[in-house]
Amino acid sequence: MALRMWASSTANALKLSSSASKSHLLPAFSISRCFSSVLEGLKYANSHEWVKHEGSVATIGITDHAQDHLGEVVFVELPEANSSVSKEKSFGAVESVKATSEILSPISGEVIEVNTKLTESPGLINSSPYEDGWMIKVKPSSPAELEALMGPKEYTKFCEEEDAAH
Repeated sequence: MALRMWASSTANALKLSSSASKSHLLPAFSISRCFSSVLEGLKYANSHEWVKHEGSVATIGITDHAQDHLGEVVFVELPEANSSVSKEKSFGAVESVKATSEILSPISGEVIEVNTKLTESPGLINSSPYEDGWMIKVKPSSPAELEALMGPKEYTKFCEEEDAAH
C-alpha cells in the first residue's frame, strides 16, 4: 500500500497521468529507472539526440536523459536555416551550468527551420525537451540513416547500461 501511495504521489509530482483525455496531445512514453522520459514514435542516437520523422521533415532535439545530465541549460548555439548538417557531426552547442556540450546531428540533410525560441528561452530544453525544446527541422538526405537509429526500447536499455557504467 505504501508503495502504491508513493507511486501515486510521484506520478502527481511529475504530472503523469493515465487519463485517455490527454493521450492525443503527447505520444506514449516509458520511464526508465532515472525517471527520464523516452517517447514512443521517435528515433534516438547514442549521442542522446532524438528525431521525429514526419513526411519529408525530421525534427531534432536532445533527449530528456541528456538534458537531465547537463543540468540547467543557459545558452544554445544553433545553425542557420538553409545550412546543411551531416550525420555524427556537430551542428551546435548547449551550455549548461555544468558544462558545454556539442550537439551531433543524428542524420544528414538541409536545415529548413531553427527553433528561435531557444535563443531567448534556452531552459525550454529542460522543461520540454520533446516539444517546445526542439532544436532544428531538417529535410533528410538519406532515409537509411533514420532506420539505423535506436527505437525507444533500445535507447532506454542503452541509457541504463551507460548510467550503470558510470
